[in-house]
Amino acid sequence: MSTEASCLDSLYRDHSRRVQATLIRLLGDFELAEEAMQDAFVAAVHQWPIHGEPDNPKAWLIRTGYHCGINQIRQRSTARRRAHLLLPDEEALDLEPATIEDDALRLLFTCCHPSLSMEARIALTLREMCGLTTEQVASALLMKPTTLAQRIVRAKRKIRDAHIPYIVPSQEELPERLPDVLQVIYLVFNEGYSRSTGTSVVDISLTREAMRLGNELARLLPHGEVFGLMALMLLNDARRDARQNSAGELITLDAQDRRLWHQRDIHTGIKWLEQALALTPAGYYTLQASIAAEHAQASIAERTDWGRIVRLYDALCRRFPSPILALNRAVAIAMNGAPATGLQLLDDIAQHPQISRYHLFHAAKADLLRRQGQYEAARNAYQQALLLATLEPEKRFLNRRLAELENSP
Repeated sequence: MSTEASCLDSLYRDHSRRVQATLIRLLGDFELAEEAMQDAFVAAVHQWPIHGEPDNPKAWLIRTGYHCGINQIRQRSTARRRAHLLLPDEEALDLEPATIEDDALRLLFTCCHPSLSMEARIALTLREMCGLTTEQVASALLMKPTTLAQRIVRAKRKIRDAHIPYIVPSQEELPERLPDVLQVIYLVFNEGYSRSTGTSVVDISLTREAMRLGNELARLLPHGEVFGLMALMLLNDARRDARQNSAGELITLDAQDRRLWHQRDIHTGIKWLEQALALTPAGYYTLQASIAAEHAQASIAERTDWGRIVRLYDALCRRFPSPILALNRAVAIAMNGAPATGLQLLDDIAQHPQISRYHLFHAAKADLLRRQGQYEAARNAYQQALLLATLEPEKRFLNRRLAELENSP
């Protein structure tokens, strides 16, 4: 790959989502903005090697994309209906850095508008704001890609037909809009922190985008759960460099070199958590952050306070029951000295539709069975996890576990 192509690839990875967010504001249409963004990057591929990279690449891409979009509008029968977009003077474009930065939040709140279903809000934001493929979003939400695609199409149509505004809500509206937005940010972070597909465990651009959005939200609305989510993301992200070795192999939490954990991020995460805990009652993200803090502050795996983690999962499951939390609670109970109880709890939720096709459930069960010396059952569980896994490092990890069990009785 040439130096120019490499730079453009890096620019696309780092800026395409924000370029598209601004183009949606300027053009007023999701599909048109996406086409215009693609056209702008194609233009950059052809023009920059000849004329050189502009001083402000992002502004150049937005301006070029805008003109591509306007040309498309002029060529369509919808030109009269969208005449207000055909600005007579380019100075009317607001490309101030602060405005462009806020476009990501505008897009987030538009995608999370209460007139959309919760499932549509999450799916649309992950697809349109974060640039994930339909398959990646479907995997993250444990849905079929065809179902997910239909949901996104309906959500876009709803935004267009209902004239949902592209704005950050007022201070009075923010509290009721908050839970949905927090959930979306957390899902964006999770897709970056533990990819659903691909060759790398972590996508730093997604985790950084989620944390940037969290910071912006904390500025707009200083709320305990916003602080809790920031703590959770920072405490988990602090482990990023220890989760995959130089060969690209997955490293489990108990086997990570904790010297590679980013202590500054852990310290900052604890500060966010303290702010969240000062505002009662502790919500979902604050409780999850409290669990992450127990892991982050254990100098070695053996010093993890599993008893406190079990108590925190007890509180989570009482207030926010879900099969995924039940899975995590069962593993915590097993790690707290009750492996048989943990395995029984896993069996109790095994038939849940979300769990039966969730590869981490089968991987967790396999690990507990392996630790108990139930090698044949462990092999079967690892094989089931392998059938469901889509991330290449996870597949290799599961294959290594299976190979280790080959010589076991």
